[in-house]
Parts: sequence; structure tokens; C-alpha cells
Amino acid sequence: MSRLRPDAYPSWAERDSSVARWMHGASTRDWVVRVLDAVSRIGDGWVWYIVILALPWFGRESGTACAIRMAIVGLVDLTLYLIIKRWIARPRPCRAIPGVRACSRPLDEYSFPSGHTLHSVAFSVIITVYYPVLAVVVWPFTLLLALSRVVLGLHYPSDVIVGALIGALMAGISFNLL
Repeated sequence: MSRLRPDAYPSWAERDSSVARWMHGASTRDWVVRVLDAVSRIGDGWVWYIVILALPWFGRESGTACAIRMAIVGLVDLTLYLIIKRWIARPRPCRAIPGVRACSRPLDEYSFPSGHTLHSVAFSVIITVYYPVLAVVVWPFTLLLALSRVVLGLHYPSDVIVGALIGALMAGISFNLL
């Protein structure tokens, strides 16, 4: 079976690569790399797991409902993400674009879609529905995380955009099904 790859459409892939290269230019500043790498590492998942475990204690019934929804959506998202990532098998910009280096350790081999962004958007949607006041915390973090993945040379802009769309879609579907 041939794989549907984003680079199968040259003009689109060229623009995606061009924007990725341009955004990666911010990585020439050490402080930018340090800050964005820290944000990216926080987005690896462990903080979200702590949030899921802590919600029932701090939020009582609504916290438990929020945590359960986050856990279910997280598992569905992870499964979907792994299937798509292996099917598309798009090399990361740091491996495919000359002059773009990985400024942070990638968790796996392929770039499409961004799992960090996918999960962060999904969890931010869910948290915002249950606790709107937390939007001022979770959404700036999620935006910075998405930005970090491109600047650090780990993703193309389209990886992040599609990851965000999948995350938002799955969170939205969860409110219709659960």
C-alpha cells in the first residue's frame, strides 16, 4: 500500500518546509531554545498525567468527570496518533531540511501529526469546558507548545495544525458521546 504523504504535493510541501525553516531561525538564540525546550518537555505528557490524577481531589465530582474524559480522550488520541504517524511516516524537518537541526530530543521517528499539540489541544478543550477560568493558563501553554515543536526543528507547521485539529475534534466528539 502506498502511503499518503504530505510531501506528495510538492508546492504545499515546499511552503511547509519554507515556513518551518523560517520559524527554526528563532533557534539561533540560546534563551529561545532553553525556554521552548522546557515547554516541549512539559508537554511530553507527564504534566497532563499529574493533572488527570489530581483533578478528582481538587474538583470533586466535576474533577472526576473531567479526569475520566481526559483519560479516555487521551487513550483514543494516542491510538489514532500512532496509526496516522506510522501510516504517513513523514520524516521530521531536522532530518529532511538542510540547516534545520533538532534542538530537542524527539520522542519518535516521524513528524506527522504533532502528538504534543494533538494532546495539548484535546486536554485544553476539555479543561476549558469544565473549568473556564483555567483557559488563561492552558491555552497560552498550548500555543507556546505548538510553536516550540516547529521552532525546535521537530515538526512542520502542518504537523502542528493537523494535530490541533484532531485534538479539538476528538475532544468535541467526546462531549457528544460520553
